[in-house]
Amino acid sequence: MKKTVVLAEKPSVARDIARVLQCNKKGNGFLEGQKYIVTWALGHLVTLADPEVYDDKYKTWKLDELPMLPDRLKLVVIKKTGKQFQSVKSQLVRKDVQDIVIATDAGREGELVARWILEKVRVNKPVKRLWISSVTDQAIKQGFQNLKPAKQYDNLYASAVARSEADWYVGLNATRALTTKFNAQLSSGRVQTPTLAMIASREKEIKQFQPKKYFQIKARTKDDITLTWRNATGETRLFDQSTANELQSRLQNKPLTVTQIDKKIKKSYAPSLYDLTDLQRDANRIFGFSGKQTLTIMQKLYEQHKVLTYPRTDSKYISTDIVPTLKERVTSCGVGPYAKTANKIKKQPIKAHKSFVDNSKVSDHHAIIPTEEPVYLSKLSDQEQKIYDLVIKRFLAVLLPPFQYEKIELQAEIAGEIFTASGKNVIDQGFKAVYNHDNDDDDEQKISEIQEKHVWEKPTLTMSEGETKPPERLTEGTLLQAMENPAKFLEQNEKHASKTLQATGGLGTVATRADIIEKLFNTFYIEKKGKYLHLTSKGKQLLELVPADLRSPLLTAEWEKKLNQIANGQLKKTAFISEIKGYTKEIVHQVKTTDAKYKHDNMTGTKCPKCGKLMLEVNGKKGRMLVCQDRECGERKPIAKKTNARCPNCHKRMELRGQGEGQTFSCVCGYREKLSSFQKRKEKQGKNKATKRDVNKYMKQQDDEFTNTALADALSKLKKK
Repeated sequence: MKKTVVLAEKPSVARDIARVLQCNKKGNGFLEGQKYIVTWALGHLVTLADPEVYDDKYKTWKLDELPMLPDRLKLVVIKKTGKQFQSVKSQLVRKDVQDIVIATDAGREGELVARWILEKVRVNKPVKRLWISSVTDQAIKQGFQNLKPAKQYDNLYASAVARSEADWYVGLNATRALTTKFNAQLSSGRVQTPTLAMIASREKEIKQFQPKKYFQIKARTKDDITLTWRNATGETRLFDQSTANELQSRLQNKPLTVTQIDKKIKKSYAPSLYDLTDLQRDANRIFGFSGKQTLTIMQKLYEQHKVLTYPRTDSKYISTDIVPTLKERVTSCGVGPYAKTANKIKKQPIKAHKSFVDNSKVSDHHAIIPTEEPVYLSKLSDQEQKIYDLVIKRFLAVLLPPFQYEKIELQAEIAGEIFTASGKNVIDQGFKAVYNHDNDDDDEQKISEIQEKHVWEKPTLTMSEGETKPPERLTEGTLLQAMENPAKFLEQNEKHASKTLQATGGLGTVATRADIIEKLFNTFYIEKKGKYLHLTSKGKQLLELVPADLRSPLLTAEWEKKLNQIANGQLKKTAFISEIKGYTKEIVHQVKTTDAKYKHDNMTGTKCPKCGKLMLEVNGKKGRMLVCQDRECGERKPIAKKTNARCPNCHKRMELRGQGEGQTFSCVCGYREKLSSFQKRKEKQGKNKATKRDVNKYMKQQDDEFTNTALADALSKLKKK
């Protein structure tokens, strides 16, 4: 009997598909049934070959050998996952297999994962495509009933290959050029460098900002209503103290007369459904989660628990075909704290509103919403519950009526000078009921009883003083948002490209932005102080050394525009790659001919245990470490790890220094405590008792930062060769 191979992107998704297709027989890297064989990748199993595959001269990094521009880039099997590639290959080439179904993630990168495997195996069998946004049993069954010919996605595949090859040509050449020219571990790319430049741009704004003092005059009545002075243009601030003093003196002890009262019934609609970037931003703002952390949690809620839809989406809307399933989705999530709201929604027919249903605004995937699978909140971890809560409240909110209130604007005068106040009377909580915001308007003044021509005799006039504030430093959350819409970070002569940036989705994609930020941390271009991001000296110098094009979001905007044209069949991949090769020659030439110098200003007196050269001290995302200055060595040694352990004196987070039994917690306030003492103290704290195993597990979690990055691994090969 002829069979069909189904190729999934991850084992967890493969197991779900196998269960639905009744593939219960376990094999080596696959699950088999009567009609189907389900196998899986582990992300990418195949990638573009390293430069040395094309020519032995590229085994050593030399500036005069650049640029590297092979005519056709080759594919190689990734060694780390080579065993699984062989398992997939053995299923694809079986004689009893008649066709193949691609079931990798429905998007550009998912298409690349599968097509590269098929190309490397050189299989020539009919191929179909499964395109779904959730991995519930129902979604999988419906997807297999509506399989598409793989040819429909050939242009999407061409776009994915073009993106990957362009990053190879520009990224590897720019990185090798910078690294060999300045003898430092420097990397550059079309997304990471403009992202770094946005942080630098904000730092420049803050540095150049000149604070100004301002003054405000307020009138307080005997019935506790506060009105604020404003001029004819609506400005409430006075920047000259003598003018403010003169005004206050002139109005003192004079009556305040109501000249106008406006009352309007207003509606406020629920915020839009979540796309990944908005979810990452809110999770960072509310819980302090990094973008990568939020994506990892979302992946678990999608793949493991199956309670939320596909996370890597850039849409805040759902399509009309999802509308009939909304009631079922409300039922699935309507438990525990959401039961009351869910029951209220189900009592009425659910209306599809244009604020969240729009086919034209859904590309590969719709907004993140609950699936039809019932949720068991007790099975979710604390972090998973927090992310789930954000998504469910947004989902329920858009299905509720708008928040309605009466807005009251009061205008009064003292000797011809205008004073204003506003108030709000809630009519219907609407969607805000899901957020329990019953008291969020307590700061609104109660002025509904005041009538026109009402007079307050001798109101109390006060003058407050303030100072204009610089723009806020970027956090991971606000940086993700800036990457999605970087128009405000364009130079004045680049403003014409803001529409292009908006149309192409900004810097990177929803799937890659969190990884880009992580890479900036791992290459020590940025560091975190509190919740804010700061450039390191290395990051500042890189921006001075790279060609100007690589610093601007324009480059990636132009690329994405052309990649979309390839995906839509409007541009040939070969024409795009030809442009990229020309651009690569330009940037390598610019690096070769520059007179700029790179200076290590974080050199220590500690010698590298491997090569003997002096090491550099750097601040990683999770602690301080020593890194060898020699790019070919790549040795790293932890100094102090940031931990979640709190100081018993000042309650700030402590660092862990030393190794083995000598490990000691230290706090900025001067408190010191050995790890062994920390363990004993925790054992005495009842339910918070920490066993030796708990502490070891806890410390292992702190070690994540102290592993070599992919770049360091690549660089270390040079030493061996």
